Amino acid sequence: MRQQPWSDAQAEHGRILVLSDNPISQAIASIATAAGRDVLVEAVDDGGEGLEPRAGDAVVLCDHDAPDAPRVLRAALASEAAYVAMMASRRRAAGLLDELVAEGVDVTRLHVPAGHDLGGKGPGEIALSVVAEIVAESYGRPGGPMRG
Repeated sequence: MRQQPWSDAQAEHGRILVLSDNPISQAIASIATAAGRDVLVEAVDDGGEGLEPRAGDAVVLCDHDAPDAPRVLRAALASEAAYVAMMASRRRAAGLLDELVAEGVDVTRLHVPAGHDLGGKGPGEIALSVVAEIVAESYGRPGGPMRG
């Protein structure tokens, strides 16, 4: 009998909440949906009504220049979200991080830049690295090659 390398049993995972709507967030939604995750892309730059992280959710801020980025990050970092990330280089995110730290927000859980270092440059490749990091985190894994 041939063994299958996958399991039909689906683990329970939180949602992936993404702000805002752009090519990277659309690619995240496509890849994460294919991986069996529920995704909410909030198109409104102010965080809209939908970004209320629950335990186990992943929050990805795909636009660090969104008007309500600080509020979204504050709420995500104060929540029981399992993963909180921002698409930006550390240099570009420095001002926002400094603002949050000055307010007393603990940013140690914040993944900046979001994703694994795959070297990709296009929206789909960047999204793949973010979804890979979310999946790895949800299983308590560091990511990286499986070969030993």
